[in-house]
Amino acid sequence: MVAGSVIVGDAIAAAQPGEDALEAAVREHARLVYRIAYSMLRNHHDAEDATQETYLKVLRYGRKFEGVRNRKTWLARIAWRVAVDRRRKHPEVALEELRDSVDHLRSAIAAPEDLVITAEMTGLLERLIAGLPSQLRDVVTLSSIHEMTPQDVAQVLEISEAAVRSRLFRARQILKERMTARLEGKDEI
Repeated sequence: MVAGSVIVGDAIAAAQPGEDALEAAVREHARLVYRIAYSMLRNHHDAEDATQETYLKVLRYGRKFEGVRNRKTWLARIAWRVAVDRRRKHPEVALEELRDSVDHLRSAIAAPEDLVITAEMTGLLERLIAGLPSQLRDVVTLSSIHEMTPQDVAQVLEISEAAVRSRLFRARQILKERMTARLEGKDEI
């Protein structure tokens, strides 16, 4: 569980006696909230701060929680907005490698030379994703890295599902073109 979420969980439990469902949802999706914040902010401490800020907003808007159909998406949307706001306020923060975000892309390969190639390809893909326009990068991050459905991504970003699918298609095309150009030596990143 993310550091500090126990404190917020205690605050939620103390806030109102009937908020057990809210506390359970926060606990169940704590990792998702942190990962969304980290994927936007690329810094552990900033992501923890954004996670705490998300929980505080959850406390503030907790009364609306009972009417929410998809609690995971509701929490993800709040986390996304908090992270976007923090990124806008602090644009000078340097981006860290996307390594943590794409670990699931790596496969276990026994040969050391294959590990080197895999690491190089992962690094290249990370740089290519980071170089996408923010609208495309956000959709790729939520759908591919956080494994959200197009419907959930649409709700988090407050766009239509068709827009999500279109942006994902364009992002994949751009990534494919840039990856091909890079591998053929036509482009330097």
